[in-house]
Amino acid sequence: MRLFAAVMPPQKAVDELREAVEAARDAPPVGQDRPTGHDRLRWTGEAGWHFTLAFMGEVRDPVLPDLYARLARAAHRTDPFPLRIHGSGHFGERALWVGAAGGLDQMRMLAERADAAARRAGIPMDQHRRYTAHLTLARSHGGTDLHPYLEALAGFEGTPWQVGELSLVRSNLPTGGVPGEQPRYEVLEAWPLGA
Repeated sequence: MRLFAAVMPPQKAVDELREAVEAARDAPPVGQDRPTGHDRLRWTGEAGWHFTLAFMGEVRDPVLPDLYARLARAAHRTDPFPLRIHGSGHFGERALWVGAAGGLDQMRMLAERADAAARRAGIPMDQHRRYTAHLTLARSHGGTDLHPYLEALAGFEGTPWQVGELSLVRSNLPTGGVPGEQPRYEVLEAWPLGA
């Protein structure tokens, strides 16, 4: 199974973000045509909106009981914290994302604990790097000018919510060969934060 630990935004946050993304996609800046390369952006569906904490890749079934126990402990050791979707950013020309504000120190700690839980359960993890809270909105195949979207979303401020659980999510990659088909995400288990 292809797994990752994540914070899932509540429906209200998803609804607010949807409105902002639709406005950014449909309304190019005044005096400009639709941004260059617009058709080369692959937008993620709402079902794929999440804040990844630790990407584990392919995980074998025998590892799951230990992983579940370790993620439960990681969640138990982390108090609930406030979060809101905030601003925008990008990774080069590859990805457009929105960020987060609020309890970022707690979110980084939860990400580190989820990463450590996976390592201790025997899952080979990528090289550790500083966590950047982001929710991916679109990916590019190159040649797409992301700046109009970054500007349109830069001032976005979502309504705060309380993060109350750590989720383990299964990513089901597309198998149909249909252009534009997206992965399906399934929450396998979720653990409440705090004692």
